[in-house]
Amino acid sequence: MSERPLRTSPDLVLGTVQLGLAYGIANRSGLPDEDLAEALIRRALAGGVRVFDTARAYGAAEGRLGRALAACPQDRGRSRIVVTKLSPLADLAGDASPAAIGAAVEASVEASCGALGVERLDCLLLHRAAHLDSHDGAVWMAMKALKSTGRAARIGVSVQTPQEAVRALAEPELGHIQIPFNLFDWRWQEARIPEALARRPEVTVHVRSLYLQGLIADADAGLFARVMGPDAPRALAFLKAEVARTGRASPADLALAYGRAQAWVHGLVVGAEALHQLEDTLAAFAGPPLSQDDCARIDATRPRLGEAVLNPALWEAR
Repeated sequence: MSERPLRTSPDLVLGTVQLGLAYGIANRSGLPDEDLAEALIRRALAGGVRVFDTARAYGAAEGRLGRALAACPQDRGRSRIVVTKLSPLADLAGDASPAAIGAAVEASVEASCGALGVERLDCLLLHRAAHLDSHDGAVWMAMKALKSTGRAARIGVSVQTPQEAVRALAEPELGHIQIPFNLFDWRWQEARIPEALARRPEVTVHVRSLYLQGLIADADAGLFARVMGPDAPRALAFLKAEVARTGRASPADLALAYGRAQAWVHGLVVGAEALHQLEDTLAAFAGPPLSQDDCARIDATRPRLGEAVLNPALWEAR
């Protein structure tokens, strides 16, 4: 994976968590079967998608992605890139030795390679940013060893917060960072993360959670109330007003158009559990992103939602 400069139109990256788990607060159809998962990947390829995001922790996703890609003829001159994530290492003891940590990392990589049907990984991320420093940095050291031996062409970190992003960007060997970001999420600009990323142009930036687990795309008043409580009415009103003001086709189209207008982003990770969702995403990517004036208006007027809403990891059972 070569260095990536800033750009004005990020790539569409197919997220696969929905292909391995019944994921998302707005998911009403559950886990797709194997045939539908393959159909989604085939349609993404036909629509020009060449980057896929997955993880060890996404259930059957890596295996389904690997089988589907193997079954699809490779387009001449158009490489495919798979970004996967290390196991969360939940069973690793706090006092695990460097040898035990190295073995756990190697086992995760072997499992990913086997599921994806490859000998080396295009890009491997820490699923937990805490593993940059836990165990005296042994997990990250094992990741760097994988890069030095060619088992992973690029390494990086999936983060949850701006603080984790700042910590990750302090690592010279960071080649990829994935962050949760959407049109309601004021935290990244306020922490000046785009400016920090501009100082590391060699780092590929992918953003996920553009729909906030489907909440924004669904725009259902009941779901908004479950997640946002008393903030729900003004957040939903703002979303619907911006769809009308900008002339976008839907809240999902607005969310994608906002993400696509961010010059510091290289890829938007968007998943689907149904073909119509993927078709809508491909259609949205065929249109223009929001103007910078529209983005500035959103940034200046959106409701200031709290961390407990913006970070799904903090959502209680809802």
